[in-house]
Amino acid sequence: MFTVTLREFGAPKHCYARGKPYNSEKVDDVRKIYLIIYYALAQHLPSHPMPTWKFSYAFRRFLVKRLFAVCGDGVVVKDHAYFGDGGTLRIGYRAVIGINSRIDHDVTIGDDVMMGPDVVIMSGGHAFEATDISINQQGAIERKPVVIARDVWIGTRVVILPGVEIGEGSVIGAGSIVSRSIPPFSIACGNPAMVVGTRGERTARAALAEDDMSVSGYA
Repeated sequence: MFTVTLREFGAPKHCYARGKPYNSEKVDDVRKIYLIIYYALAQHLPSHPMPTWKFSYAFRRFLVKRLFAVCGDGVVVKDHAYFGDGGTLRIGYRAVIGINSRIDHDVTIGDDVMMGPDVVIMSGGHAFEATDISINQQGAIERKPVVIARDVWIGTRVVILPGVEIGEGSVIGAGSIVSRSIPPFSIACGNPAMVVGTRGERTARAALAEDDMSVSGYA
């Protein structure tokens, strides 16, 4: 098992301090106002390349810096993204939350992560083991945090399941369901997502082929 290492993001003064909950009822009320503004108005504003996209990004950034547990500078939240109350979401510098994405509690997203539309990141689920009790009466299972390291590209309609760690520099193909952790610099796709390559392999193979040609006298 590999270890994902994320540097500690600088927490803005308006958000949860390093993930610790507020004690002030006044501040909680302010957060509620920010949430209402986000879900009633800001999330519906257009994304690039539609007109006013720069205003939309700046407005949503203003709000999430006051909602997320940790929020780095330069974050982009595209339209119709859902993240609950955002109180346990940690996101690094210049990371992107894609159009119509849904992000659960206890998720950490590193610097420079790119995300396509309709991505789902889940940290929780529902109990279903008992056959004599309706599933909707069995309650939730314990949450398993999700960690996405820096410089990861998550393709359109990827589903990331509870407890998954995605290593630095990895690429997850569109439509994949990620049920196991992915090592750094991997290219993974499928259901369930499997590692099908490593970033840089093509460049390395091309260099080796060029060297072989030179040795053979064909270069």
